[in-house]
Amino acid sequence: MLPTDLLIHRFNGEEIVPKRLAIDAENLAIATELIEVFQAAKGETRGNLNRQLQELEGEETDYRVKRGLAHLLNGDAFSTFETVSPLDPATLRQRVFLLSSQMASSLQATQTTLQQLSITLTQELGREVLPEQIRTGLYADLLENQILTAFEPPTPEALLHRYNLSQVQGVFYRASHVTINAHRNDPGEYKLLFRYLKLFGLMTYIEGDADHGFTLTIDGPTSLFKPNTHYGLKLAMLLPALLHVTKWNLTATLQQKDSYSGKERVGRFAIASDCGLVTHYPAGKTYDSMLEAGFVERWTKTKTEWRLEREVDLIPIPGSVMIPDFRLVHPDGRTFLLEIVGYWRPDYLKKKFSQVRQANRDDIILAISERLNLEKAGVNFSHTLARLVWFKDQLLPKAVLEVLRE
Repeated sequence: MLPTDLLIHRFNGEEIVPKRLAIDAENLAIATELIEVFQAAKGETRGNLNRQLQELEGEETDYRVKRGLAHLLNGDAFSTFETVSPLDPATLRQRVFLLSSQMASSLQATQTTLQQLSITLTQELGREVLPEQIRTGLYADLLENQILTAFEPPTPEALLHRYNLSQVQGVFYRASHVTINAHRNDPGEYKLLFRYLKLFGLMTYIEGDADHGFTLTIDGPTSLFKPNTHYGLKLAMLLPALLHVTKWNLTATLQQKDSYSGKERVGRFAIASDCGLVTHYPAGKTYDSMLEAGFVERWTKTKTEWRLEREVDLIPIPGSVMIPDFRLVHPDGRTFLLEIVGYWRPDYLKKKFSQVRQANRDDIILAISERLNLEKAGVNFSHTLARLVWFKDQLLPKAVLEVLRE
């Protein structure tokens, strides 16, 4: 995403309007030129790359747009910068300074230290280390001296879409309240959205059901006791996940600083599914953990009439939604829901137990890791209608089938 100083927002009354670049020939040309600069800079230092980018900005008024696009290309999604040195630079400096201190004069040290250390390191490492490699490696750990070792270029159009998305994401850095209405969507889209909510640790109150839609009320970073930039970033990271949902609208209340007066003011922001933004998030992982993936692999090798299904109906509960991991279906029509509880954090365990208890269903099987400290978390899973299965390192199909036979 973009840092605050590269966000370009304006006010239209109380409404916040983020900068959006048209996907036209002029902007595509700018994106193409920047991508070509990065491609040509492979093998060069970050400092050299930054100097080329500054020259490209020139005296033009759109320098912030170019700088924003370059910032995105600089990110881990596209660029890999590495420290290239024969040894850890701190260790290398220590050895050079120690060797230099033993020389008779600084001139002698300058002329012979690198050559002498070159011979020594070549013998120690079993490969040739040239004096010039030592010279460049001495301060290779400085940010500007890191080398661009790999660059995965996006298309110019994809870069512009990423820029537009990042400008809108920046709106949420100062959000105090966000409401999302999602309606008449495929259940799988809701599940993906709710999993991202869980992943980012967003404080969300959920109302509704899969048939009629959901209303999500999310507390923003400025609604906390004091503004929390980290939480604001998590909230902004939710937007690309929301773009996977077909029909939705979002409204946000913001605490923004007016760029002209410098004073804090309340802003409003609204966006909907027809916004034209493009997500770079994948459509979703097949499984949430290696534990689940391993269970599925073992189930496929088990001889049983019970069919294991990944796509499971959402279970609405007051203020939230429970999404079981799997559904077990028998040819005679019987079904059970399977939830694997292998995560250890106490507040997660309390929330999971609360969800199961509020669901008040006897068709849920809870597979619980014996390694969890339930007593420390204040959780007692026995006070529920759910059937319990205990496991250690791996959840075996045999244990689940035994419960089903009961």
